[in-house]
Amino acid sequence: MTTQIPKPPAQATAPQKPSISRHLVLAVPVMAIVFLCAALFTGIAVPSELADPGAFVRWALPISRAIHHSAMAITVAALVFAAVILPRTTKVRRASADDGQIEVGRSHPAFTRAMNIAAGAGMVWTLAAATVLLLTFWDLAGVPMNLDPSYTVAILDYILQLTAGRAWAWMIVIAAITSSLALALRSHTGVGLTAAFSLFGIVPMAFIGHAAGGDDHYGAVNSIALHLLAVVIWFGGIVVLALLSPTLGTKAPGRYETRPVLAGVVLSRFSALATFAIILMAGSGLASATIRITEFDQWFSKYGLIVIAKVILTLALGFLGLMHRGQVIPKLLAGKFTALTATWRIVTAELILMGATMSLATVLARTAPPTDEQPPAEATPARLLTGYELPPAPTTASWFTVWRWDWLWVAICFFLLALYLWAFIILRRRGDKPSFPRLFSWIIGLVVLFYITSGALAVYGKVQFSVHMVDHMSLTMIAPIFMVLGTPVTLALKVLGSRTDGTRGPREWILWALHSRYSAVVTHPIFAAVMFAGSIVVFYFTPILEIAMKYHAGHELMNLHFLLTGYLFALSLVDADPIPKRYPYPMRLIVLLATVAFHAFFGVAMMGSENLLAPDWFGNMGRTWGGTAMEDQVVGAGAMWAIGEVPTLALAILVVVSWLRQDKKDTKRYDRQAERDGDAELEAYNQMFAQMKQQETKGDPGGS
Repeated sequence: MTTQIPKPPAQATAPQKPSISRHLVLAVPVMAIVFLCAALFTGIAVPSELADPGAFVRWALPISRAIHHSAMAITVAALVFAAVILPRTTKVRRASADDGQIEVGRSHPAFTRAMNIAAGAGMVWTLAAATVLLLTFWDLAGVPMNLDPSYTVAILDYILQLTAGRAWAWMIVIAAITSSLALALRSHTGVGLTAAFSLFGIVPMAFIGHAAGGDDHYGAVNSIALHLLAVVIWFGGIVVLALLSPTLGTKAPGRYETRPVLAGVVLSRFSALATFAIILMAGSGLASATIRITEFDQWFSKYGLIVIAKVILTLALGFLGLMHRGQVIPKLLAGKFTALTATWRIVTAELILMGATMSLATVLARTAPPTDEQPPAEATPARLLTGYELPPAPTTASWFTVWRWDWLWVAICFFLLALYLWAFIILRRRGDKPSFPRLFSWIIGLVVLFYITSGALAVYGKVQFSVHMVDHMSLTMIAPIFMVLGTPVTLALKVLGSRTDGTRGPREWILWALHSRYSAVVTHPIFAAVMFAGSIVVFYFTPILEIAMKYHAGHELMNLHFLLTGYLFALSLVDADPIPKRYPYPMRLIVLLATVAFHAFFGVAMMGSENLLAPDWFGNMGRTWGGTAMEDQVVGAGAMWAIGEVPTLALAILVVVSWLRQDKKDTKRYDRQAERDGDAELEAYNQMFAQMKQQETKGDPGGS
């Protein structure tokens, strides 16, 4: 399956005058009008009765936020376009099937403009983040802005001590680094890594977003992070598409003839990203709303009505986008539209509606939700530590009835399952025979991952060390084995098409990762085993454990790290997806046995330890059930030892089975070779021994 770029129709290749300004100007007043109406309706600009920062701060803060959000979205989207949609140069020459593609010619005008957009918007992003930081301080201080030197120290304390101050300070750092990299880097790998880095700007915003202060704080943070990701891809992509439109159907001047990037190809690729963003935005928006609106009548509050208006605009955007892409792109490829006309038919209405939606989101961030966010007057120790009340004493039923949705991992599991099923169905329709056992293995792995991150193990693992250890070992030793046996990379490589225009699509990025030096290192069995086992020592015998339990970002990074180390460990041992090099089976078994021995040693050491791990966390939880914290730690150490044995045995069996299968393949290959050359290798082997025998006979004529 290859992505072919059709020949541009005659009317689409003629030089076209850009008409960006008159279309973008339409979106600006719409955003302003919607913002003003929503602000007046919710009353966010009304002076505070207790501490009022003044009219300038009240109005400048939401406007600065809107500018910041827009600049961030445009920066990230421009980098994504440059990394996966647009070619870097005007010509591509295929050297051979193995060598891939060689880029020649000049930098493509679309790529150049995308990087310039990223750099320029990144600078605006940086300045807007700094402006919001200062305005947020004066808004919290509740006094008008002034130049009194005494406030300098207060601003520094705000940045160092308060969550909002730290978040905006990190935002400035991320934006500044991103804009600098956008100015300096032009290689495929550099641009791709810069695009990935820019997404970290979502993290600080998620912690201070308008859904992050609800009763389910961690669920709110995850849902708003997913929502922001969708907005960045969709809104930013539409704006970047508009700004790139003059370069999508013309030839670049110069001595090299250009292979033009047809708007149809670019629109088709962006359409796939937009579809992902639509689904993600709808799901995350619903999750975020249900956290802040807990009763039916709250939907008719000012906050609820703004949410409803935002939902309507989002649904309209999704419907309009799908309708446009279904009608405009085929007409463009058929030569009925020029590139500029087709692009703006898609962009104009979506840009105006998206601008209105962004304005509503900005007002929503300043509007008080109907649900009371204040914690109880007398909070329990568990609530002070975890943000949630202590769950009930565990029973047999509670392991199936107690849930707390981790929306980040819910989204990951959903999209991984959807993509796998899509690839499976594509292969079936194409006449191939994908493996049903591998499909079932992948589904089981995702179900286990979903339960580990959102089920009772996740809930009780926050308050009880023994359950946390079960959760950890399941995350690193059970779910990865099933996922590795699903061979998702092999399935993806069979389905995803190769690109011939010099761009790096999903297939090209997967191949780049497989062939990189980093991949060769992390998939080495010894390195994977050291990471797998060493992470346990570093995590549990250093303050990292308590940091991961205390901070939500640390907890999510912990989940990701243990899942990846377990996946790489299983992948390095079992013959499943391709990796740079497969090492001998005896070596793999030795590494596996060494890991078993380490688990046993670590479990015994932990059981005999008299020091409580993360004492400020597990020792102050206030549990009235489940034994003391020290007794629970001993149970957890035993659980780690016991749980690790069964998956390790399963891995050993899989390695042996792979060994036997490879041995059979080698035997068949040798037999076929022997049939072709008359067993020349065996004949040469026998002749070698015959010559050795003759030499021995000549050297000892007496036969002694």
